[in-house]
Amino acid sequence: MKLVSWNVNGLRAIQKKGFEEYLQQSNADIFCLQETKLQQEQVALTAEGYHTYWSFAEKKGYSGTALFCRREPLSVEHGIGHPLDSEGRTVTAEFDQFYVVCCYTPNSQEELARLETRMDWDEAFRTYVASLSSIKPVIICGDLNVAHQSIDLKNPKANEQNAGYSIQERNQFSSLLQAGFIDTFRYLYPNREGIYSWWSYRFRARENNAGWRIDYWLVSEELKDRIIDSTIDTETTGSDHAPVILYLKD
Repeated sequence: MKLVSWNVNGLRAIQKKGFEEYLQQSNADIFCLQETKLQQEQVALTAEGYHTYWSFAEKKGYSGTALFCRREPLSVEHGIGHPLDSEGRTVTAEFDQFYVVCCYTPNSQEELARLETRMDWDEAFRTYVASLSSIKPVIICGDLNVAHQSIDLKNPKANEQNAGYSIQERNQFSSLLQAGFIDTFRYLYPNREGIYSWWSYRFRARENNAGWRIDYWLVSEELKDRIIDSTIDTETTGSDHAPVILYLKD
């Protein structure tokens, strides 16, 4: 089973850069998007062979998530019961053996201006996925807007109190893992350095590989033995994020 997640940073923009070809060529069983940045009436996407589910932000041109799957899910849920559900930050699909949760975690913003809101979201999200995992295993993907360890970004010391690498955000991510989840990439590659999923558009960051690993596939502990590989497609461009890919045994 192949699962792909990609923060596209504007679906309409990336469609002009070959997104639909990438979607079809990926041959993914499940394909998740974050930061779609459109409304329902603006969706004009050919996703042949997929059931498509969207969470739209009330604010135009902002946030938004989507989940495409070849097999029709048993149920689909939008939101986690949090005020930021109005920003279209999650889609959850239930399948026979597991749930898949596509998430776009809120950014804490410059000078951590939105940190309190972010902390509240992280706690609510952890409670939500833990409740799902009491029913069946959970697979979580998306732009979780945190580099967990110093190995997960190019310049950790310079970013210690910046959004995405504050101790508060890293501790929340640790708590999420402690709730019974595995960071699949780091599980397989505990010491691999220099592999990132996001680069700033400034300072030629991607060219210099001055990036951050903030896009993830997490799985419940019960699925550990089904992990085949977890990769980052750093060669694919079109967004400031790279697609992240998980392979699981069927």
